[in-house]
Amino acid sequence: MNSHLATAVEREAIDEGPNPLGLEGVEFIEYATNKPQALGQVLERMGFRPISRHRSREVLLYRQGDINVIVNAHSSDAPLSDQPVISAIALRVRDAAAAYQRALARGAWAVPARVEVMELNIPAIHGVGTSRIYFVDRYKEFSIYDVDFTPIPTVDQHPPAIEGLHFFGVVQYIGNDRTEDWTEFYAELFGFQALPDAQRFGILTKGRILQSACKSFFLQLIEPEPGVLDVEDDESLQRIGLGAPNVQLTVEALRERGVEFVASAGEQAAARGALTRTVMGSVTFELVHNQRAATAG
Repeated sequence: MNSHLATAVEREAIDEGPNPLGLEGVEFIEYATNKPQALGQVLERMGFRPISRHRSREVLLYRQGDINVIVNAHSSDAPLSDQPVISAIALRVRDAAAAYQRALARGAWAVPARVEVMELNIPAIHGVGTSRIYFVDRYKEFSIYDVDFTPIPTVDQHPPAIEGLHFFGVVQYIGNDRTEDWTEFYAELFGFQALPDAQRFGILTKGRILQSACKSFFLQLIEPEPGVLDVEDDESLQRIGLGAPNVQLTVEALRERGVEFVASAGEQAAARGALTRTVMGSVTFELVHNQRAATAG
């Protein structure tokens, strides 16, 4: 591009606005594991219900309220681990193809599609570690599950959420001195914005919090403790954050279902948030005080 043309392009640069991808929330979080039954039991104690099976793969859809969690035991690439990992996050967007192309234009790495007969082609890019970020624009009257999944007979397809639980965000572990790199990644590709350091949620307040462009969910970036060796190769999505209008009532309800929690430091902290004990070596959920009411479906 010559200097004259570059000047013209800059002169007519288009402001894409605060939500360039048309983000409208999170469609699902996906776990990968070779022990899907064990993980399913963990999810059911948390209030999720298995509602649909994938037509051709060992994949189950769990739901409560407006939270969808997929358990994927279909190994197509690397061998699956006993310890579940958060392998993907699907973002709701107004136009999946346009969002995908915009992300690629800004440096995202494409994930090659491997679509089988009677399956949707859901565009995806590479996220942190080995995870993927999907773009989904079918989530209202007609959803991706209507094509790829078969409902489990007699099961309520829209089980209510326990005490108003709803999706709040995801915690991502990052390498040493990588906060600025990941902040730029999410800002450039998706329009996330960093919150002021003083603005914190729950009881685990380390790292940097990024707010989505649609302002409906958050990402928390956490570096290792000072003095820890570089762990850049171990970057990953670490846990799901769930919003709860009343954390203490939610904790009581989940305890009755067999969920164990890490001891909270005082009554005031317990009102702000709670953390479930790690099970299966890697699975934990963080409850965060948040008043947004969950909706079914």
